[in-house]
Amino acid sequence: MSGHGTIADLPSLVEQMAIPRHLAVIMDGNGRWAKERGLSRTQGHRQGVVAVREIVKNSIELGIDYLTLFSFSSENWSRPESEVRDLMGLLKLFIRNDLAKLNKQNVKVVVIGCRESLTSDIADLLVEAEEKTKDNTGLNLVIAFNYGARQELTQAVKQLAGRVAKGELSVDEIDEAAVSAALYSNSIPDPDVILRTSGEQRLSNFLLWQAAYSEFVFVDCYWPDFDRVRLEEALVEYSGRDRRYGGVVTQNRAAGGA
Repeated sequence: MSGHGTIADLPSLVEQMAIPRHLAVIMDGNGRWAKERGLSRTQGHRQGVVAVREIVKNSIELGIDYLTLFSFSSENWSRPESEVRDLMGLLKLFIRNDLAKLNKQNVKVVVIGCRESLTSDIADLLVEAEEKTKDNTGLNLVIAFNYGARQELTQAVKQLAGRVAKGELSVDEIDEAAVSAALYSNSIPDPDVILRTSGEQRLSNFLLWQAAYSEFVFVDCYWPDFDRVRLEEALVEYSGRDRRYGGVVTQNRAAGGA
């Protein structure tokens, strides 16, 4: 919270906190959290699921409309087979154990990413999560699964090129709106904040197009340790940013703006 007070100041600062419409999170550090404790990487990922439940709960309470979680990247398939298998098992467990609760909380689940290469059991679970919650009107929980931004942009280019080849679209009609509409995230507003845990300061192929005017907040703790206090600290930091969008200052909600 550099420049915005200390943890002791947090209760008073929270009263002035801007709530983003869309918070996107790169959940990083499960493996390092486990290693420092002499635990397996799988145990780190299990603790990471606990942190997922926590941020969903806190996002609902704070009034965030969209929460996007980078759960599994298209590059993560290169990890050891045993770790990938454990991650798939955790995904299945999360959906089976948490879907009913998410539905009861009025959470709408949306999954973005490539599904063509997924096994039928995983693909069917993702469809089930979306179908069971599609009519909910509360928090939009966006799961970026088998997601890579370059892959997303490549498929968007192919889609637009195909439409041009069929005569459905002219080259002159390809603008920013057309590209956005061809992305996995076409029904989701761009993120106001992209938050990454573990102290790393990079996007790692996450929402590259959508991040054009996002504010970045990097948190120096591993994902399993990310709790309500750290979320509020991050949002207080975001609240102090001036959002210019290439032009004049646009104030954050806490300051009376959008």
